[in-house]
Amino acid sequence: MEPEKEVIYSVVVNGKPEGPYDFERLKRMNIVAGTFIRKPGMDDYKEAHEFPELRALFGFSYERTAPQYFASFDQRLLASMIDYFILFLIYTGLILLSFIFIKDQGQRIGTGLIFLPAIPVFKFIYGVFAEASEKQATAGKRFLAIKVTDMSGNRVSAATSFARNIAKVLSVAPVFLGYLYSFLNKKQQCLHDVAAGTLVIKDRLI
Repeated sequence: MEPEKEVIYSVVVNGKPEGPYDFERLKRMNIVAGTFIRKPGMDDYKEAHEFPELRALFGFSYERTAPQYFASFDQRLLASMIDYFILFLIYTGLILLSFIFIKDQGQRIGTGLIFLPAIPVFKFIYGVFAEASEKQATAGKRFLAIKVTDMSGNRVSAATSFARNIAKVLSVAPVFLGYLYSFLNKKQQCLHDVAAGTLVIKDRLI
């Protein structure tokens, strides 16, 4: 599989982009699977093994979940905060609508507080369906361009997504140690990821 002659590539060499090079010049370069390369129209560099024509040329295998594509703890935390913020806005809107029918000030306060525990429940349900969907991510994860996959980088089933989200109790107790475990894991998995056999990856080097 060879691209047309006019296709050109920029190549990162010793940390600096070089080129552009055509396909024939690329053949003579010391390209390895992890070499970062970009073609015109691409927003970001990708590794050489992600290009079909370079896999065919150099005999690379396609690694769907290279280490640098694992989502970091701060990205995952921010995604979760975004999800909770969205749910809280929806919750607040619903409570304000209920005030149309609830006139007593005390009842309004009680209504606003009594249903607060429902937010984590809705977050759980939403997470199960969103992470098993075609997008493989909740709104917060999609905003940060990260998604949930199996260990091979493929979409997870609803059952796996349910297991992952229910297993978050392992990461929460005690004192969120299961989340901190991601700092010790090469694939940045939390305990619930390990239990469910899932990864959280990013498509681009963000």
